Formats: sequence, structure tokens, C-alpha cells
Amino acid sequence: MGQVTAPAPTAAPRARTARGTATLLASSLSNQVGAALGASAFPAVGPAGVVAVRQWVAAAVLVPLARPALHRMTWAQWWPVLALAAVFGGMNLALYSAIERIGLGLAVTLEFLGPLAVALAASRSRRDLAVALTAAAGVWLLVLPGGAGDWTGIGLGLAAAACWAAYIRLNRVAGARLPGLQAPAVATALCALAVTPVVVVLVVQERLTGAPLAYAVAAGVLASAVPYAADLVALRWVTPRAFAVLCSAHPVWAALAGTVLLGQALHLHEWAGIGVVVLANTAAVLGSRVHSPATGA
Repeated sequence: MGQVTAPAPTAAPRARTARGTATLLASSLSNQVGAALGASAFPAVGPAGVVAVRQWVAAAVLVPLARPALHRMTWAQWWPVLALAAVFGGMNLALYSAIERIGLGLAVTLEFLGPLAVALAASRSRRDLAVALTAAAGVWLLVLPGGAGDWTGIGLGLAAAACWAAYIRLNRVAGARLPGLQAPAVATALCALAVTPVVVVLVVQERLTGAPLAYAVAAGVLASAVPYAADLVALRWVTPRAFAVLCSAHPVWAALAGTVLLGQALHLHEWAGIGVVVLANTAAVLGSRVHSPATGA
């Protein structure tokens, strides 16, 4: 009788990888649908209002999960968390302000240059130079210099990219000094406290009610709570490198969500630019020796 080889040892890892991939793709889709719904509240509460509500929703999710011991934190733990709080606020406000001016797809693609810059910063190889030039070509396709582009909106998207790059660096430091989700939980709570005056003004003016409130809360749930939980689960099933590569879906989902939910149809050159930036990011991650996931907050 011939020996029968059991398929389980290879089938199980493949199944876990498939589940992780599906979870991450769903997470990125949720993130961009949430951003699109948040943009629907701009006429009533503006980007600052959406960001304020989103931060409060994120804090309500993260703080109970992390249960940070604030009284035990040292200055070495506090300073990166304080910096993270500032970065959270700057990144989200810049991104949502960019979305208001230039649309979801273009804004998220420009923001995505932040992680790409971090992936390229540690290397000086010709290959990485080629990746950087490819990304630059993608941005050129996106904005087509010489056209009637909104340069303020483009600048805000690039500011969000810089904040995302800073987030990655700071999160590594804070994550090494505080266990679990304590660092992002405390940073998100501090950011929520900082934007509380925005919420108060909107409530007093009776602008944060009905549909605008529902859209802003949906942005907090879909763009913060769901991705946080999904990404934590998915990282048990996929490698950090696979995680980073799959994050390249964000600009694509953003473009689709903007088109379907907001009516922000993109031109052909913009789709081409998004594709080139995604390609550059994938090449940078696959060629990087430092494998670390980086998610937006």
C-alpha cells in the first residue's frame, strides 16, 4: 500500500493566508468607504468636524481595549505618545481637507507617498532610485503639471503623507516602550481631547445632528474601529511584508469609493497615476530589508 500524504500541513497555512488577505482587503475597503461617508458630512461640519468625531470614536474603541496605565507612564513613554497625538491630528485634518479639495482618490494616493518614502529612506541602491523615480512619475500623472490643479489640495495631501511617515517612525518608538495598543490608544485619546472644542462648537450651533452626525460616526467606525480590529486579526495570518503590500489597495479602493459614493469620477491619467504609485509601493516593500506594517490612524 502506498503512503498517503496528508494535505493539512500546507492547506492550513494557505487557508490562513487567504483569510488574512481577504480580511486586509476588506479592512482597506472599509477604511475608504468610511472616508467617503465622512466626506458626505463636509457641507455641514467641514473636515475638522469629521476628524473630531472620528477621533472620539477611535478613542472610544481603543482605550477600553488597551486599558493604558497612565499613572505608570514615564517621560520616555510620554513624549513619543504626545508626538503621535499631534501627528494623528495633523494627518487626519490634512487628509480630510485634501479630500474636500481634490477628491478621495487623489488625496489618499498622495498620502500613500508617506509609507513609500519610509520604505525607500533606508536604502541607496539603484533599484530604490528607480522605484522613487517611478513614484514621481505616478505623481506627475496624477497632477499633470500645467493643468488647472488645486495646488493647495495637493499640498495638503503631501502634508498628510509627511505625517504618515512621521507616524510610522514614532509608532516604532512608542510601540517598543509601551505594550499592545497602549501607545495609539493614549495618543488617540489625547487627540480627541484636543479637538473637543470643535465638537462643542458644532453641537452648540446645532450642526452636528441627523445625517451629518451619522456620516461622521460612520467614518469613525469604518475608517478607525473596523480597520484596527481587522488589521490586528489579519497580522496573525499574514507576514508584515504581505501586510504592507496589501495596503497598496488603499488608493485603488479610495478611487472607487470616491467614484461610486461621491461622484468623483477620475480621468484616465489619474487612474494611471494611481496604478504607478501602487506599483512603486509594491516594488519598494518587496525589495525592502526592513519589514514593518504601517497603518494610518
